[in-house]
Amino acid sequence: MTSTTLDTATRRADFEAWRARRTATLSEPHGWLSLTGLHWLDEEPQAVEGLPGTWWVAADGVHLRAAAADGLVLDGRAVDGEVVTAPVEGGGGTLVEDGDRHVEVIRRSGNHALRVRDPRAPLLASFTGVPVFAFDERWVVQARFEPFGDDREVVVGSVVEGLQQRFTAAGTARFEVDGAPQSLVLFRSGTEFSVLFTDATSGVSTTGTTRSLAVEAPTADGRVVLDFNRTANMPCAFTDHATCPLPPAENRLRVPVEAGEKAPA
Repeated sequence: MTSTTLDTATRRADFEAWRARRTATLSEPHGWLSLTGLHWLDEEPQAVEGLPGTWWVAADGVHLRAAAADGLVLDGRAVDGEVVTAPVEGGGGTLVEDGDRHVEVIRRSGNHALRVRDPRAPLLASFTGVPVFAFDERWVVQARFEPFGDDREVVVGSVVEGLQQRFTAAGTARFEVDGAPQSLVLFRSGTEFSVLFTDATSGVSTTGTTRSLAVEAPTADGRVVLDFNRTANMPCAFTDHATCPLPPAENRLRVPVEAGEKAPA
């Protein structure tokens, strides 16, 4: 076995391990497939369909009024009366437990919403895995990373009209597909890098919104590997109750990237 063949075999095995991790993550009882509702709040106290209590937004965050008999728990304490929680913009949100359901209080573009995660969700119960393209060494792409020098803030839209999301862009990865030059802007979060993109398969064989790709940090001499075989769907490919970002204009490829996850069946 040559070193090239060994490398390919190793990458193929890593790809299968990645698929198994993805299936396990998506199968978690409170993962993205457990979403059953996304309810936007305003300043008017309101009952939310299917949830105990009364919810509203004020200057200090989201207010919840409930009785102990409602069984809601916030930060490990039963809610009995009025409580306030202030989720971070763009973050994972704060958690209110309603039995085995999780009510995630989120903030997006200054707006607040409740995202309900139910381990008995029909989508989760019927999940058997995500269809993918077969591993193809062609899509392990060697790219050249050109840093911006100073990181840039990039504001992108969302699958929810009117929402915006902010990312830190570190630079551009330049590569070729069938001899044609391509480029993608890489985002940085701490020491981790990622790409959000669409391509000519979007809305055809792959999801019509955004796919994502985790990328290892570029080397000191500017090399970076884009293994498109590990391209993953964003949560909005599975559910209407997500607030996924759209890719920046620079990351809308015109070539088909027939690699990674396909549109869910």
